[in-house]
Amino acid sequence: MFEKILIANRGEIALRVIRAAREMGIHSVAVHSTADADAMHVRMADESVCIGPPPATDSYLSIPAIIAACEVTGAQAIHPGYGFLSENAAFVQIVEDHGLTFIGPTAEHIRVMGDKITAKDTMKKLGVPCVPGSEGGVATLAEAKRIGDEIGYPVIIKATSGGGGKGMKVAENAAQMERAFQTARAEGKSNFGNDEVYIEKYLTTPRHIEIQVFGDGKGRAVHLGERDCSLQRRHQKVFEEAPGPSISAKERARIGKVCADAVARINYTGAGTIEFLYENGEFYFIEMNTRLQVEHPVTEAIFGVDLVREQIRVAAGLPMEFEQDALKITGHAIEVRINAEKLPEFAPRPGKITQFHAPGGLGVRMDSALYDGYRIPPYYDSLIGKLIVHAPDRPAALARLNRALGELIVDGVETTVPLFHALLQDGDIQSGDYNIHWLEHWLETHLRG
Repeated sequence: MFEKILIANRGEIALRVIRAAREMGIHSVAVHSTADADAMHVRMADESVCIGPPPATDSYLSIPAIIAACEVTGAQAIHPGYGFLSENAAFVQIVEDHGLTFIGPTAEHIRVMGDKITAKDTMKKLGVPCVPGSEGGVATLAEAKRIGDEIGYPVIIKATSGGGGKGMKVAENAAQMERAFQTARAEGKSNFGNDEVYIEKYLTTPRHIEIQVFGDGKGRAVHLGERDCSLQRRHQKVFEEAPGPSISAKERARIGKVCADAVARINYTGAGTIEFLYENGEFYFIEMNTRLQVEHPVTEAIFGVDLVREQIRVAAGLPMEFEQDALKITGHAIEVRINAEKLPEFAPRPGKITQFHAPGGLGVRMDSALYDGYRIPPYYDSLIGKLIVHAPDRPAALARLNRALGELIVDGVETTVPLFHALLQDGDIQSGDYNIHWLEHWLETHLRG
């Protein structure tokens, strides 16, 4: 086992890894920008290293600075968290070239799954169901129109290297194809340096279902059920739950086995998430995230496992601590992402926290790096906390979430907490009857209307 690991991240996910490491008797190294000198992850770690000025490009994304921090502290491994360098294949290769261990999948797996076309082709070969669409990249408008006519409208044009909703445009009919095609290419070029796009059939009322997988890198893998992440704003998840209210035990076992078998065949290492659109009883692969997800706590809650601990163990060469047959779902869990944002515009609102009180009680978990007097910097993502609840069933989980939100105090900045108070009063949320477009429509009538 490692004696010391470095966490190449910040905020609540850095704290999450530090806590797991401490329980395992592993010393932790935090890295931080000058803007994060007083951040909670810096205070909680055993050691800390300043790696640059506030802009992420000069600090948290600076590979030389992170490698140097490992060298000066003697850290043997790096946990990337999520975001930043967590899915950067070049970073993983550099880590390995320096004799360090990357706590996650191989550079090759990250590279393959990071390219949407290659990922889709790979998953097809592994028997994972995919959305009908182009076989590869689409280079010309004429080809795009031909594919649209073949698979039928509406279609969605996606940047090959896209993510976070960027480089994705819908064409409802042939007349909209030219604008959607050109815009997707332009966004891909400006955001990811790659203007290649591909085309898929656009499903009108799907849910977003993702399967948590975990592999030991030696041909053994398991799945840990699904999460429903359909409540999204501009392709960003805000509310996640497990198990999914629309998925039966039979469907879960079927698609879970497909996913576990697929990652086992490629000797995948560590945690990963295979994401699907789900409509009319069918699953359609959209992408694989080769890292820990923001919403991993809901899976931990219903299975009673520590995914970060398992990531560290497997990276150290130890066997997985769980078998598929031993993984049983208990109860229901929900996570809401709390951002420092002003409603209804969802405009970031950094500032000083004058008072913070985390909710507690049975089945309540608050993952946050806030504290009284902390100043939220304006340079990074506006996520300031994740409130997770676990209860025997979904109605009880919703009631617990409502109670916990009422206990949460975040003074000094505006947050998205009022959004969740309002959502919990809606009949569709209470019944679990929603899809990936539901929240955008709800926002138009309830917050912006």
